[in-house]
Order: sequence, then structure tokens, then C-alpha cells
Amino acid sequence: MPRRQRSTPWIQRYARPSIAGVAAVGAAVTAYLTLTKFAGGSAVCPTEGCDIVLSSPYATVFGLPLTLFGFLAYAGMAVLAIAPLLVTGPDKRDLRTQLTDWTKPLLLIGGTAMMVFSAYLMYLLAFQIQALCIYCLGSAILSTLLFGLALFGQDWSDLLQPLFTAFIAAFVVLIATLGVYANVNNPRADSGGQLGPAITTTSGAAEVALAQHLADTGAIFYGAWWCPHCHEQKQLFGQQASAILPYEECSEPDGQTQTAACQTAEIRGYPTWEINGQRYSGAKSLTDLAQLSGYQGPANFQNTL
Repeated sequence: MPRRQRSTPWIQRYARPSIAGVAAVGAAVTAYLTLTKFAGGSAVCPTEGCDIVLSSPYATVFGLPLTLFGFLAYAGMAVLAIAPLLVTGPDKRDLRTQLTDWTKPLLLIGGTAMMVFSAYLMYLLAFQIQALCIYCLGSAILSTLLFGLALFGQDWSDLLQPLFTAFIAAFVVLIATLGVYANVNNPRADSGGQLGPAITTTSGAAEVALAQHLADTGAIFYGAWWCPHCHEQKQLFGQQASAILPYEECSEPDGQTQTAACQTAEIRGYPTWEINGQRYSGAKSLTDLAQLSGYQGPANFQNTL
């Protein structure tokens, strides 16, 4: 009597399509957040904490939005999961097996790395930033699902092997994460003693006139020293005009605490402009600021977005 072939557990049959599906959701969300960050807008969120978190110094790595790296990670997991499934046909069975064996540990390493990094971000939300971000919480859940599917949804001859691999990956990612964020609480001061990167552009007569007009009409530019878009806004005005701008620094030197003035003003994202009693989020072109403030002076601005 022939021996009955061992059936494949359901979780292993559906693990890779599930990983691809979960990763696709994560990639879509992080792509939206990345585009919103580059556009200088605010993400749609049911809580006020999203803008606080996404504008924090922890939301930028190597000068780029953290969400961009999240998108690449989710997209990579989706590709690794789906690649063997795209190889069909009886004559390509060996190739499919090779792809499955090659991507199996990579999926585990990727899932582990994303889960550990998300866990660290949850620690930052709870104890450092102290704000709730639905997107961050959702990403942590998706990352945990990816790890679980990569570990329990694949056929391992010995479970100790993947556990050891996951432990090594977790340790490396944790050390790297601590290294990346080591300088968050050590702000740099420019030559004028101001925190943040130095303003390198020069100001024309139009930039200086607009800055003076904004100051005379009671406009306020709320920003943070670590905010890339705030620096871009200052770069548009240039060195001389930025010294005149009615700028309100919202971040304490630790990069985590908001100043009392900005807490009272309920500033949730940076930069925020308050002009003629109205608030506008994100970096603005000098032409837009001139129109919003009723500026009638020279408009031959030399710096543009």
C-alpha cells in the first residue's frame, strides 16, 4: 500500500500570497505618506498625533522621510514573496524551488527587521514623542504579521535555525537603529548660534521687503530647527531676510519637547504660517506668501521652490 503524501499545512499554502497582500497594503500607505511629506502637506488622520509624529526629528533619516524607507521595505517584501509564485509550468519547477529556498531566509530577515524597528518606534511614541499615530500603529501591526507569516508560514526543517537567524537580525537592526538616532538629541548650531543647518542662500531686495512686510503685518512663521521644510522655507528668503522673518521656534533643543508658546498656539505641524488671522500648513513659495499677506512691493524673487 503506497504511503500517503504529507499534506501541506494551510498556513504554508497561503503564506506567500498573504505576505504579498500585507506588504502591498503597507507599501500603499507609506507611499501616500511619503508623497505627502515631499509635498509639505498634512496626512489625513483621525488624531492630532499623526502630524506631531510625522514632523518629529525621528521621521527623517539621512535627510529623507522615514516613510520612504518603509515603502522600500514593504515593496521588497512583496517582491520576495511573490517572485516564486510567478514561475509557472512543469518545466520550471526547479527554478521555482530555487527561488523559494533563496527568498525564504530573506523574508524572515526582512520581517524581523521591520518588526524590531516598528517596536522601537512604538517605544518612541510612548515615551519620547508621547503622541498617537494611527499610521505608525498600523505599520507595527503589519510588520508583526509579516514576521509571523515568514516564520510560521514557511517550511523549516529545524525551527531552531530560523529562530537563530531572527535573533541575529533583530540584534543587528536594533544596534543600527540606535546608531541612526544617536544624534537626534544633539542638535547642531550654525555660525549664528541658531540650532539647525545654516542658511546658505542670499537675499535679494524683494526677499528682504517681503520679510519686513510679514513682520510689520503681524504674520508668524512657526517652525522647528530640525524640520527640513522649515529650512527650505528659510532658504527661500535667504540669510538677510531670514533674520527679519517673524519666526517662532517651536522645538526645544532636545528636539522632542514643544515650546510653551507653540503649545498654547496649538501648533501641530511644521512649518505653519499665521497670516491675517488664517493658518496655512507647509512651506510656501514667496509668491504665495506675498498674495496671502497682501504684499505690494517688488516681486522679482530670486529664490524659488
